[in-house]
Amino acid sequence: MANEITTKKNEVSANFNSVASFELLQRQAKMFNESSLVPDNFRGPNNFGNACIALEMAVRINASPLMVMQNLYVVYGNPSWSSKFLIATFNQCGRFEAIKYKETGKKGTDSQGIIAYTREKGSDEIIAGPEVTIAIAKAEGWYDKKGSKWRTMPDQMLRYRAAAWLIRTTAPEISMGLPTADEAIDVEGNVSDVLDDAITTIEHNANAEVIDIEPGTSEFIDKETGEVLNANEMFGE
Repeated sequence: MANEITTKKNEVSANFNSVASFELLQRQAKMFNESSLVPDNFRGPNNFGNACIALEMAVRINASPLMVMQNLYVVYGNPSWSSKFLIATFNQCGRFEAIKYKETGKKGTDSQGIIAYTREKGSDEIIAGPEVTIAIAKAEGWYDKKGSKWRTMPDQMLRYRAAAWLIRTTAPEISMGLPTADEAIDVEGNVSDVLDDAITTIEHNANAEVIDIEPGTSEFIDKETGEVLNANEMFGE
C-alpha cells in the first residue's frame, strides 16, 4: 500500500502546472506535431505551440488528443469545436444521459424549433436547454448569411445549436468556453470563407422522441390554462 501511494505521488501528467509536467507535455506534443494524421494547424515547427495547447485541452476534458486536434478549428482567428465532437464529448462524459431533441413549432415555418434535453444519470429530472427556432436564426442574421446551411439543412442546424446551448448552460466546463465552428461562422462572417469541414454532420439520435410544444415559446405552459407545467410531464418522462 505504501508503495502504491508513493507511486501515485510521483506520477506526472501532461499540463502546465510544473516544470516536469510541462516537459512531459512537450515530449508528447512533439509526437503529434510530427504526425501526418493531425491537421495542418498542429503540424510542423511553426505549429508546435498549437499542439501543446491542444494536448493540454485534451487532458483537461479527458479526451483523446488526436480527436481534439481533428475537431478543433480556427475560425476567423478563434478556436472552436466541431459540433459533433462537442455533443459526443458531452454524451460520453459519464455524468449525463445522451442528448435528445424535442421538435417545436411548425416544420417549414419560422416557428420551427428544437429543444435539446438530457438528464443527470441517476436522476429523473429533465434538464432542458433554451429553444432554438428559425425565427431566432433569422433575427440574429444567421439564416441569411452567404452560403448559410440554415437554408439548406435547417433540421441539422437547429439540433447543432440547441445541443450547443444545452451544453453551455448545463456543463460549460465541457466546451471550455469555446463556441462551435458553426456558431463562430454565424457570428463572425460568411460561411463560404471557411473550409467546408468546419461544418460537420450531426448524428441524429435514433431514439429521440418528438412531441408538440406550443410554437414560439421556450417555456412549458399549458395552452388552455396558462399553467406552467412540470418539465418531466411535458417531456413525457
